[in-house]
Amino acid sequence: MDEAAQRTALSALIARDGVSLATLSRVAGRNAAWMQQYLRRGTPRLLPERERGALARFFGVADAALGGPVEPALVQVPRLAIRVSAGPGRFVTDERAVAGAGYARADLDRLGVAPANAAIFEVSGDSMWPTLHDGDRILVDRARRAGGGARAIWVIRTGDTLHVKRLLADGDAWRIVSDNAAEETRGRGEVEVLGRVMQLVRAL
Repeated sequence: MDEAAQRTALSALIARDGVSLATLSRVAGRNAAWMQQYLRRGTPRLLPERERGALARFFGVADAALGGPVEPALVQVPRLAIRVSAGPGRFVTDERAVAGAGYARADLDRLGVAPANAAIFEVSGDSMWPTLHDGDRILVDRARRAGGGARAIWVIRTGDTLHVKRLLADGDAWRIVSDNAAEETRGRGEVEVLGRVMQLVRAL
């Protein structure tokens, strides 16, 4: 976006919301006359990155609407080399990414998953059947680590093994629940929550 287009885009947002130039100067972290100088005198020629981002957030638009970089429509989500066990447990040796999958950024946004926190795991075993099958792939949000919630499914680590289970609070402990009715109870310090399962991918 060139300087004229940037000023036109910003002027349209100002007209839409009826906000004063002095207010926008404060939003940008500048003195009261800064926005007037930018729009009417061309100083600076282009909005600096920090100020542009602050203004975009204020107006509720993407940074690209004011000349920032256009985010790609597809995001590469890593598929990790390990399988998460729906059965008795799987020893973890590493967490290397072996491949990636293209996810639409809009789909991740709809799920509330930041691209940097997304990962794909493969399910091993059948203790979460019929919800999860052996060989299913699951999209996990690694930023969600609170555990709990009757409908939620979590990737957890106990000792040197990874599981995909439901977690129900039980005082100072977690009830680790499989969908085939098996369950066990462990102290919260024994369970590391690695992320919440957000989506299932299954071949038919």
